[in-house]
Amino acid sequence: MNRRDMLKMSAATLAGALEPAAFAEKNSPQTNAISIEQWGLFEVILKGSSAGNPFKDVSLSAEFTREHRTVKVKGFYDGDGIYRVRFMPDMTGDWVYRTTSSSSALNGQTGRFTCAPATSGNHGPVTTAHRYHFVHADGTPYFPFGTTTYAFLFTKDENAANSLAGMKGLFNKSRVCVLPKPIGQGPQILPFPYSGGDANGRHGTSDYTRFNPEYFQLIEKRIMQLQAAGVEADCILFHPYDAWGYKAMPNEVDDFYLRYVVARLSAFRNVWWAIANEYDLVKAKTMSDWDRFFRIVQEEDPYGHLRSIHHSGVIYDHSKPWCTHASLQSYDFEKSSERRLAWNKPIVYDEIQYEGDVERRWGNLSAEEMTRRFWLATVRGSYASHGEVFLSAENGPHAHESSWSDAGRLRGESAPRIKFLHDLVTKCTKVGLNEFEGSYYLSAGTPNELYLWYFDYHRPARYTFPLPNTANFEAALIDPFEMKETKLTGTFSGKSRIELPNRPFQAIVFHKVSNVTGKPKGESPTPEVMD
Repeated sequence: MNRRDMLKMSAATLAGALEPAAFAEKNSPQTNAISIEQWGLFEVILKGSSAGNPFKDVSLSAEFTREHRTVKVKGFYDGDGIYRVRFMPDMTGDWVYRTTSSSSALNGQTGRFTCAPATSGNHGPVTTAHRYHFVHADGTPYFPFGTTTYAFLFTKDENAANSLAGMKGLFNKSRVCVLPKPIGQGPQILPFPYSGGDANGRHGTSDYTRFNPEYFQLIEKRIMQLQAAGVEADCILFHPYDAWGYKAMPNEVDDFYLRYVVARLSAFRNVWWAIANEYDLVKAKTMSDWDRFFRIVQEEDPYGHLRSIHHSGVIYDHSKPWCTHASLQSYDFEKSSERRLAWNKPIVYDEIQYEGDVERRWGNLSAEEMTRRFWLATVRGSYASHGEVFLSAENGPHAHESSWSDAGRLRGESAPRIKFLHDLVTKCTKVGLNEFEGSYYLSAGTPNELYLWYFDYHRPARYTFPLPNTANFEAALIDPFEMKETKLTGTFSGKSRIELPNRPFQAIVFHKVSNVTGKPKGESPTPEVMD
């Protein structure tokens, strides 16, 4: 295979990719200069043997060095005699690499590349910051206002295109399954070779000693599509919904799968790791198994992507050191304060039920209620994720399509209201909103700088806001569902009585514009106890 053939293969594998890849061929030294942007995807592709079982028989890694710093990265077998090592450079400048392998054909391959500054829109991977919030690697604030599209990574192209169109510009994170779940579309592409089975591709036998590279190539294509749309991929590694036995694989297969997935996906900057969705419904696994999975992902990932685990009834102990943040299936936002004290980490209410019209109580929220729950999470100093499940119409152009939660067409009305809230938070703060505990009405912000009140189902016609008397504030009334912001005339300081719309589910925000000159009049309220 020549270099041109390899280039074609890489282009097909990473269709829609944003960054170029580097190639090293057997016994062929690299002579061309390669440039990759910071936090881009650099890839070394090697030709080796396909004999035996390369997934298990061949080890491959590479050390990437810049000056005195070296990062060791594991490679993987991608089928048809092709081996890959992927690297996400986090520092600009010149890098060199050398491979190490149990195969002489892959061992000792060397090369170099230059890491250039990140291009527009590339802010690097997301990490935690300011104790309870998030930030991109370049310091750009990140506020997760996400959604749920479980089957996006492996569904058919039409569904994925509909799902991606709905996410663009509205959500910046999506919860997606890495292992497949049944999606009612006949036989599906699967991660392991599969034999036997019925007409629907079920009740057969998986070969757990090797992987199906085509499945993971599709996963990578979809992750890159999310990246291009500005959406973080919250990758769910295990779940209880499969029809092929993946929720009850032997321990050694679980570990084999995790190491392969991390080697393939960790160099994508928009990846997060969700160890499981509803982990406590995967009855074949114990708590020690989940702890082990966390440790494997943490050890195998050289970039330290975010790690969480989602529950059904039993909340995981998110204070454990390998958890970076809490992922909850709940809408008891009033417990956020005590949870932060217990875990000392950001909280994302990743499942707060679904907007929709299905029979189950969890799947028929109105758009108004979904919007309300996002506001409640926000003023409690936390974050939330959206989901929807509408019954397919019996007739019409979109009959029997996949629901949004399984990657399909966005049908509900809450999404633009959620985006309105995201934009308001982004405009208000660079670090995130923190709850003001003890406030008479729900409020959050930054003491002496920013105050956001949300009245929920209350409808006061006026209220005296206890602002600090050391600063002047501008104010705006917010109608969350109508997505309207009405600026009030003048500035406010100290106890300020303001006429309100006399409607439920309204909000008001105060921004500091200047300090009060001279001696303030009266006493300023304590910021922590706002009323």
